[in-house]
Amino acid sequence: MKIDPYLFFEGRCEEAMAFYQQALGARVEFMMRYSESPEPPPPGMLPPGSEHKIMHASLHIGGALVMMSDGMCSGSPSFKGFSLSLDCPEADAAREAFAALAGGGHVRMPLAKTFWAPLFGMVEDRFGVSWMVGVSDDAK
Repeated sequence: MKIDPYLFFEGRCEEAMAFYQQALGARVEFMMRYSESPEPPPPGMLPPGSEHKIMHASLHIGGALVMMSDGMCSGSPSFKGFSLSLDCPEADAAREAFAALAGGGHVRMPLAKTFWAPLFGMVEDRFGVSWMVGVSDDAK
């Protein structure tokens, strides 16, 4: 079994994809807009003008697959009760990723040494996604 996160950006998915490509070097594996679907969404499911929003996309961020969508295009994404954990190979990479994710977002816990890691911090990005960024103890 495998678990992959699936995030619903409620209308800001394309913007989020571009942000993660720039901030984390994410690579787009797949993207389909609602207008490209072989079966159109049921009438009334999406607000008018949402045809070109993202129905499904998948990105590779490091070794992880993160899937995402514009969902129902409500304009109100809600990312509560979880964080994505980004384990960096060394301190400079963690500092760079943390600074990029913090751009337009909110630092919840600055990067610092902890009892469990040489460097760890928490940040909420500009879309409201919570990230835990760190360097593992076994990193060289």
